[in-house]
Amino acid sequence: MRAFGGGVRIWQSFLQARKLSVRHSSSKLFVGGLSYDTNETVLKDAFGQHGDIIEVKVICDHKSGRSKGYGFVQFTSETAASKALQEMDSQLLDGRNIRVHFAHKG
Repeated sequence: MRAFGGGVRIWQSFLQARKLSVRHSSSKLFVGGLSYDTNETVLKDAFGQHGDIIEVKVICDHKSGRSKGYGFVQFTSETAASKALQEMDSQLLDGRNIRVHFAHKG
């Protein structure tokens, strides 16, 4: 049991180091763990303090129109996106701890 707990800490350290060493080649961020009540205005207000935003999109279910709990924020610069990632990851937004990562094309 103890070895597993240590493994989790090592894995978390690895992920944190990986996040910091990732080449910042994108101005678009993925934001996960959103409350179903979080809309694009709330997301823009929360991230806008870190730089100029081009677009904010909360992804919704096509049938119900309800948020799927994640979205994207695109900044005008990679520098602003990097700053927002560092400052917003794991922060509380609408009662939920959000996860922020650079978005991947796919």
